Amino acid sequence: MFPGVEQLRDIHGIQGVPWWPPGLGWWLLTAAVLALAFLIWRFRAKLRVTIPPVPFFTVGSWRWDAARRLRDLRQRAGTQDSKQTAGELSELLRRIAMARLGRDACAGLTGQDWLAWLQGNDPSGFDWSRRGQALLEVPYAPPADPKRSQELLMLIDAAYDWVEVEERKKEARRKPDV
Repeated sequence: MFPGVEQLRDIHGIQGVPWWPPGLGWWLLTAAVLALAFLIWRFRAKLRVTIPPVPFFTVGSWRWDAARRLRDLRQRAGTQDSKQTAGELSELLRRIAMARLGRDACAGLTGQDWLAWLQGNDPSGFDWSRRGQALLEVPYAPPADPKRSQELLMLIDAAYDWVEVEERKKEARRKPDV
């Protein structure tokens, strides 16, 4: 036949591209994502977002959550039972106090001791000992007393001011006087 035919070989298909090791572009993309994740982690405190309608509260902080819950409680206070409102307000006040000063400072306080502690630690100067009696009396009072509902609304506002005043002080410490 033809000379050299014995040396010819059949045509082979192209092998697939291996998935490992990845190409240079994938290594660069991985390095960029890791660098971005490190920068976000490193500067996470500076990246907190402040919502314009409530300029004193930082999203994701306990103050933001407390302010949101207090606003929600204030909206529901007119339609729900005053005993339920007093219970929720009491729980929120306890949470706010523990977030500010720790569990050891206030977790075991009850009755007049709790109101005196609130008055002593409230930076807005609200008179909790005298005006906060509704927190102690409403759970045991007859239902649907409109006077008690107004007192609870006043206490919700005072708790909101407590959270807001503390945040303003914190902001003032962060910003130097110009």
